[in-house]
Amino acid sequence: MKAKIVFAAAVIAGLSFGSTAAEARTLIQNKGSDTLVNVAQAWAEAYRNVDSGVAVAVTGGGSGTGIASVINGTVDIANASRAMKKKEVDLAKSKGQDPVRHVVGYDALAVFMHMANPAKTLSISQLAEIYGEQGEVEKWTDIGLEVPGCKGQEIVIVSRQNSSGTYAYFRRAVLGKKRDYKLGTLDMHGSKDVVDLVEKTPCAIGYSGFAYATDYVKIACVEKGESGNCVSPSVQNASDNSYPIARPLFMYTNGRPKGEIKKYIDWILGDAGQCIIQEKGYAPVREVKCE
Repeated sequence: MKAKIVFAAAVIAGLSFGSTAAEARTLIQNKGSDTLVNVAQAWAEAYRNVDSGVAVAVTGGGSGTGIASVINGTVDIANASRAMKKKEVDLAKSKGQDPVRHVVGYDALAVFMHMANPAKTLSISQLAEIYGEQGEVEKWTDIGLEVPGCKGQEIVIVSRQNSSGTYAYFRRAVLGKKRDYKLGTLDMHGSKDVVDLVEKTPCAIGYSGFAYATDYVKIACVEKGESGNCVSPSVQNASDNSYPIARPLFMYTNGRPKGEIKKYIDWILGDAGQCIIQEKGYAPVREVKCE
C-alpha cells in the first residue's frame, strides 16, 4: 500500500489537528500492536512538527490485526510485538506483498500482581504451571503464598486475546511452543485492561508490556532458572536481554520503504524517535542521549 495524498482539510478533521487549510498532505496508515499503540501515537504527534505535510493515522487492534493488514496490503506500516510467522509471510507474498520488518525498540514483558500479594519473585517454571494447560498451580497456596483478600486463594489468571503478539510471545517464552494456555484464563483486549483488572482483583496475576506498569500493581522479579537470582523488568534489562521475558518490537512495511514512509521510519530510528520510545518505557534499539 502506498501512502495516500489527501486534502489537508479531510485529514485534519479526522485526526483533530486543529487547522482547516485545504492543502495536499500525505497520509500514512499505521495499524496494529496494542503494546506499541501509545508510542506510535506519540511518534505520530511529534512528527507533525518535523513534516507538516505528512499525517500519520494510528490505530491499534493487536499485532494480528496489523499483520493481517500487511498480508492484505491495506496498511502502510503495521506495528507488531511479535515477528510474522513463515506461513503469514508466505501468504502475504502469494497476494503480491513483500513484508519487510524493522526493529524499532525492545520491551520487557512484566508480570503484574495485586498490591496485597506478598510475592516478590516468580520463576519461569512457576509461571508455566500457573498459565499452562494442566498446570499444577491453581492456588496461591500451591507456591507457599497466602494473599489477603483472595477468597479461597484461587488464582485469577489474566491473559491477552489470542490475536495479540503479547499473547503469542508469552506463550512461546514461558509455556513453550507445544503448550497452550490453561482453560479459564481471562483474555483482555488490551494491555491497560490487564493492569486495571489485576489492580482491582486480589487473586489476580497478569502480564503486559512494562510500559503499562502503574503505582497500583506489584511487578514480579522473574527468575529464569533455579539459581535464586531474579531480574526485574526495566528499560536497561530489556535492552541488554538480561530480563528473561524481553522481546523486540517491530514495524512492517510492504517492501523496502520509500518516499515519505522511509523518511518517517528513518526518523523513528533516529535519536528523536528513539528518545520518545525510551520516554514511554521501552528500550531503544541503540544507546541514545536524550534531553
